[in-house]
Amino acid sequence: MLSRRTLLMGMAASTALPAWAEAPARSPRPPVRPGFLGANVPQLSEIVARADLGGRVGFALVDLSSGGMLESLGAETPMPPASTAKVVTALYALAQLGAEYRFATQLIVTGPISNGRVRGDVVLAGGGDPTLTTDGLADLVEQMAGRGITGVDGALLVWAGALPFVEALDPTQPEWLGYNPAVSGLNLNFNRVHFAWKKVKAGYEVALEARDRRFSPPVRSARMRVVEREQPVYARDADAQAEEWSVARAALGRAGSRWLPVRRPDLYAGDVLWTLARAKGIDLPRPRVVAERPQGRNVAEVQSATLRDVLRGMLRYSTNITAEAVGMAASARLGATSHVESARKMTDWVRDAAGLSIARFVDHSGLSGASRISADEMVRVLTRLGPDANLRDLLKPVKPDPETTAGAIVGRADIRAKTGTLNFVSALAGYINGDGRDMAFAIFSGDVARRDAVPDAQKERPPGGRAWLGRARRMQQEALARWIAVYAS
Repeated sequence: MLSRRTLLMGMAASTALPAWAEAPARSPRPPVRPGFLGANVPQLSEIVARADLGGRVGFALVDLSSGGMLESLGAETPMPPASTAKVVTALYALAQLGAEYRFATQLIVTGPISNGRVRGDVVLAGGGDPTLTTDGLADLVEQMAGRGITGVDGALLVWAGALPFVEALDPTQPEWLGYNPAVSGLNLNFNRVHFAWKKVKAGYEVALEARDRRFSPPVRSARMRVVEREQPVYARDADAQAEEWSVARAALGRAGSRWLPVRRPDLYAGDVLWTLARAKGIDLPRPRVVAERPQGRNVAEVQSATLRDVLRGMLRYSTNITAEAVGMAASARLGATSHVESARKMTDWVRDAAGLSIARFVDHSGLSGASRISADEMVRVLTRLGPDANLRDLLKPVKPDPETTAGAIVGRADIRAKTGTLNFVSALAGYINGDGRDMAFAIFSGDVARRDAVPDAQKERPPGGRAWLGRARRMQQEALARWIAVYAS
């Protein structure tokens, strides 16, 4: 058993967010080429032909004041929205839960506290918070210690039934992808575990940690083995009680790290709480998951930021688990008891609220390629529902490409939008303000047949995927430049 001092030293602070390098100094914007403006601005059909993406495209541009369509191409074609579906999810959650709603995670005791010991059980009760982190659990432990609790006579119970359990957001995608974790009523660190490795004489040292800014405790509910095989690089034993992972030795190199998804978030959160409590000198038994929420008295609680701030982070970083959690929490208000029913509730709501007929969502994040909405219907969502919810304020600015003529024009306007990316699917939807004119737009492109043909082993980095995405994004910039030049000059 590790000492308290060893545990605390082993949980040295390290950032939970990736460190981004400083942006390079930008070169001056190139002058606009004669012929791009005025009568010689390329038509949408020319822009699409130049991109040579294959598959289908959909464009729609609407005047926000009048709601009148300014320009469209393939606007009625049902397309995968990818992460632009999170725009609908944000509006849906705000409508059902309210902008000031907060998720709460609690510690409950089922008996009295006497001489520092709980004469009953301690319960970690999740409230569906998708933003709960290791440091948040540490705050719960601090509150428990502040009440003088040093141990428990009963059990450490974990309850995660506030939301339906989903083992993988999209079961058709490889299970080792960190952006495709499980979701439940108790989530931790976006339901990801940090895997790090280093080559040593005897082979590899590996570590699985619940990494956060202040604490990075070791994880016991998940284990990793280095094995000799070619494919797959990562594999999980689905029948094991704990999360039993293995990795191909040849894929590791000398050292590195990555985030792996967690499939049992209830065990993960209970495990981390146990470790943090032991490091604080609180004697707790190993956690046990229960299906029903025990009755008791709340002794500690941490809350999320307001829903509006949670949604701002979701739209900025495109966090899939946040979208699924807030979407299911919203649907729970309408009586939904499963992920499938939750997606159906959101579809029914947006169809009724915005007057749609094509839109169909199978999740809240857009991670599945099976959802559909047309460009025409997406701009209807933006124009009919977005203004009252102040959606524009939640979207991040679109950065122009400073090395292109189209980028120079895009940089003249204030564009706020949500991106969406899947293999051979790219989407962009949001608002343009140029010279005082407000417009809403949607740009969808997707080669669904090519996406469906990608084998599992190549889905993380499909051949040709990066080049296709680059062409799709250039097409988006050129379409935005056209619209600014024609309608906002």
